[in-house]
Formats: sequence, C-alpha cells, structure tokens
Amino acid sequence: MKMLKGGYMGNKNKMETRNLNLYYKGFQALINVSLPIKENTVTALIGPSGCGKSTFLRTLNRMNDVIDGTRIEGEVLLDNDSIYDVGVDPVVLRKKVGMVFQRPNPFPMSIYDNIAYGPRIHGHKKKDTLNEIVENSLRAAALWDEVKDRLHKSALGLSGGQQQRLVIARVLAVDPQVILMDEPASALDPISTAKLEDLIHQLKSNYTIVIVTHNMQQAARVSDFTGFFLNGEMIEYDVTNTIFTAPRIKRTEDYITGRFG
Repeated sequence: MKMLKGGYMGNKNKMETRNLNLYYKGFQALINVSLPIKENTVTALIGPSGCGKSTFLRTLNRMNDVIDGTRIEGEVLLDNDSIYDVGVDPVVLRKKVGMVFQRPNPFPMSIYDNIAYGPRIHGHKKKDTLNEIVENSLRAAALWDEVKDRLHKSALGLSGGQQQRLVIARVLAVDPQVILMDEPASALDPISTAKLEDLIHQLKSNYTIVIVTHNMQQAARVSDFTGFFLNGEMIEYDVTNTIFTAPRIKRTEDYITGRFG
C-alpha cells in the first residue's frame, strides 16, 4: 500500500489507524490497514462489495464490538488517544464519533424528539436548551426551513432525503467531532443526493467526515482524500484528484476504469 506523504493545508490527523487487523472468528476482514484521517476534511472509502470498507468504518467508533467473535489488532487513534483502551466508554466515544447509516433510520417519534433524544440522554433537560439544540442541529443539516412548522409531527412522514438529513441532525445534536457515513445516499433519489452532497461540503468546516460510497463519481465530488480497499487491504490512499486521475497502483487504476468491481 502506497501512502501520501505530508499534510493537507496543515490539517492534523483527527483520527488514524495503524497496522489495523480485524478478525470475525476465523476470518480476517481487515489486513494491516494504516490510514490517516485529516481534520476538517472528507475522506472517501471506495472498493467493490465485500472489500472491507464498511467494516473499517465501523472500527472507527467500535460498532464492531457488538458482533460476537470480533478481534482487533493494531491501533485506532482519536486525537492521538487509543479508542480501544480499556478505560474508553463506547457510548462516550460514539458521541464524539457519530454514524449515519445506509438507510435513514429516524425513530418513530416527532421530528423534535428525534433531535432531542441524544441531548436528553446526555443530561440536557431544560426546554430552552433543547429548543436551541434542535433548531441549531436542523439548521446545520439544512433541514430547518423545511420542517420548522411541523416539529411535533412524526419524523416518519418526511421524505427519504429529509429523513437522512434528519438523521444527520440527530448526530449533530450531541456535538460530535467526527461523522461516519456508510453509503448515506444509496437509498436516495438524485435531487436528495445532490442536497446531501452539498450538506457534506458545508459540514466539513466544523467536522471531520469519513464516507463509504459505492459511487465513484460521488467520491470524486465530495471528498478531499480517497482510500481504495480490496480484499480487506487498503491498496492506495491519496488526494482524491490523484486517485482518480493518476493512481500509482495498477489495481487502483483497474478499479477506477471499470476493469473489475
């Protein structure tokens, strides 16, 4: 695996994996993955189905912990601290490193209560505080103007694209530092996808974003860096424009040009 040398406009590493191996019982799903994730950038993970990119994403907030028989070797760092240390509370970690899944998963409750749910768990009880968090989160997710008059109606009445932005707002409500997105546009129509991509561009000024996508055009549009995964290994990582126009490794070029995958 060849890796980019140097920084990106001075950005430090917000997260980093070093020699990461992951096993599901007897199967090795990730093989020696070392990847820097620069602060206030978008990093895209691409590769064919089953290549390990979603598994890798889930290691960044310990979502794989809930799968029996999972074993991790190597390091996953957030601000240079290991997230797998014994003293790390996964619930607190997932507040810092939020996740947006492939299909929108709003809770069967009002729009307001979807956003207020996390802050309430973390101790915010005052109505004025919750009102402010809900509005700020919906504004940050570019959804406020569309839902401000229906906050106490069911979130399940929103369109698919609105539901996905609601889920992003729900993640933002607990003040994360990193946002993980696992194919967040795969269930959306083209207009909703464009809105989501615009939102990603806006969010990276305040958050660090890692996105798994099967859509290479999307990766090229939204990301600053791209990592190409194949058979559990990260084959190449570089500035996105370089990956898509001048990859250094033939397997990357073959995938980008559609020879396999």
